[in-house]
Amino acid sequence: MDRLDKKLLELLQEDASRTNADLAEEVGLSPSSCLRRVRRLKSAGVIDRVVALLSPAKAGRRVKAIVTVELERHGEEHMRRFLELVAAEPAVIQAYSVSGDTDAVLMLRLADMEEFDELCERLFQDRSNVARYYTMFVIRTAKETTAIPL
Repeated sequence: MDRLDKKLLELLQEDASRTNADLAEEVGLSPSSCLRRVRRLKSAGVIDRVVALLSPAKAGRRVKAIVTVELERHGEEHMRRFLELVAAEPAVIQAYSVSGDTDAVLMLRLADMEEFDELCERLFQDRSNVARYYTMFVIRTAKETTAIPL
């Protein structure tokens, strides 16, 4: 990946709806060369997907929460089952198996506290293998980006 590829990727991360002609002009390439580069980056998997980023507040998802989870039983199978359970929940926008005292970290986007309560009942009660969980509600966001530094 050369400097032109990196510049194209930076521009696309800022606004993927730019036309190929606009991208080509910004990086100093012909439109056909620019298009070939972008297609190559897509086929190589560097560009994973192109999506629309919504305003959570305008989409009715004003509540953001971070949940740390400690499992009762450990091991690959138990973690896999828990991650499959949380991956099926639309309000869970990110789910990670992590190292340290915590087994998993979940990022949630919720409409309200009622939705949070219902989600907790489904994910953390009964036979979910969750020993304990801790929730932090986000008060203010200092930085939130999807861009990968290049």
